[in-house]
Amino acid sequence: MFKSNYLFTFGVIICLFWIIMAIIAPFVAPYDPVVQDLTLRLKAPSAAHIFGTDNFGRDIFSRVIYGGRYSLLAGCLTVVIAGCIGTIYGAIAGYVGGAVDNVMMRLSEMILSFPSLILAMIINAVMGSNLFNTMFALVIVAWPSYARVMRSVVLSVRENEYVTASEALGASRIRILLKEIIPNSITSVLIMATTDIGNQILMFSTLSFLGLGSAPPTPEWGMMVSDGVQYFNKFWVAGFPGLAIFTMAVGANFIGDGLRDLLDPKLRKQF
Repeated sequence: MFKSNYLFTFGVIICLFWIIMAIIAPFVAPYDPVVQDLTLRLKAPSAAHIFGTDNFGRDIFSRVIYGGRYSLLAGCLTVVIAGCIGTIYGAIAGYVGGAVDNVMMRLSEMILSFPSLILAMIINAVMGSNLFNTMFALVIVAWPSYARVMRSVVLSVRENEYVTASEALGASRIRILLKEIIPNSITSVLIMATTDIGNQILMFSTLSFLGLGSAPPTPEWGMMVSDGVQYFNKFWVAGFPGLAIFTMAVGANFIGDGLRDLLDPKLRKQF
């Protein structure tokens, strides 16, 4: 697959790069990301500071490397939690059906009826601005989408013969749900989750840009872009963290598209 789908390979390389950089940040970052030196304020990229410095004289390269820890953690953890909640919720609604399905899906549709960013802002503003609350807001906004996808697949899977056979043998609904329904319906959710990592990083960065993310002086990509907006003539202040957000989001989407092509029976023959 790596040889036949170059975009997938490119996406894997990008995402692995940022993940590795976040893990080894203390060893590759040349400066402390929060230490200020006003004598170096807004210095252009140079040999000493390859990404330049911000308005407090902090090294932007070091802050971008460390910032990946917060942005990647928020994006990946949000997707994992929201995906698990949505998968179980949608599987139950689709398999049980009837009035239970109607009530459960109306609840998820109520959340989906609100613009995602506005709802996340409201939740975050009510609970307070910090990393945990921002991630909680993103999970609340994200899980209904997974529930809808999972339910739509389960409605088809539950009609298969192996499910009917399990019911005829007297297997409990919980066993059928865990052993037959979810394992055979999870593919679509996994593809969606991979692609959604980039979206959640963008959403987290947007909330941070609006001042609803991590508290200063935490080096977080969205907050760094927000700090650099007032210095348009100093492109490096917002440009490099913005480039990090862009590349990570694009890489995650390339991986998601590659997995979709691999797992789709109509496209699998290409690999």
